[in-house]
Amino acid sequence: MTASQATEASSNGRTPHPVSAGPVVQLPGAFGNFVTQAWTDLVTGAEHLAVSSPNPPKDGKAPLVRLHSECLTGDVFGSYRCDCGEQLAYALELIEENGGTLLYLRGQEGRGIGLANKIKAYALQEAGFDTVEANEQLGLPVDARCYNAAAQILAEMGMHEIRLLSNNPDKQNRLAKAGVTVVEMVPTEVPSREQNIRYLQTKKDRMDHLLTLDAQTAGVPGSGTNTFEHEQD
Repeated sequence: MTASQATEASSNGRTPHPVSAGPVVQLPGAFGNFVTQAWTDLVTGAEHLAVSSPNPPKDGKAPLVRLHSECLTGDVFGSYRCDCGEQLAYALELIEENGGTLLYLRGQEGRGIGLANKIKAYALQEAGFDTVEANEQLGLPVDARCYNAAAQILAEMGMHEIRLLSNNPDKQNRLAKAGVTVVEMVPTEVPSREQNIRYLQTKKDRMDHLLTLDAQTAGVPGSGTNTFEHEQD
């Protein structure tokens, strides 16, 4: 963090969250050619990754930004219990086309409760609890994530006004408190699946997510009748 950035944050009535940046390198991949930069939260030690389009936003608009919470089961293993992997892919496609940045926030597995606790919550969901009730049964917060480091990273990247790729208005509110202005919410709803429709309905009904759930359900070859829930966005 530079002295001028610290001064600006202090003048805005907030204490800057200490982060440090690594070098910017090329990241060509399946979704296009990106540049990437690792950031370290100097309070928690968590290492986050900014994946950015090398091109400026189209038409002079504020950059698209996706705050993507780490989801090992969805992002890596393609779990149908959640829509995380599909939202990740969709966001990268939009950012490659329109300009912007995806912040991959590590240490936020299961809305911040961790991988092992997420799997425990899965077991409770299979016993009939919804995602909110499962966390409560474990004595854990419904959403334990913190966006202070993400907001500081965006500020140090010069992104003080953004178009947020999310269905979750709570992210907008938390970013605003941390000094980042969201000028537009850009939906990232992807087609639901039989295995996650109950979770998505819970997000809409109990967590105020901006979902329509009226799109055609995505087909799942060989899917059974069980419905599950997940812990993200």
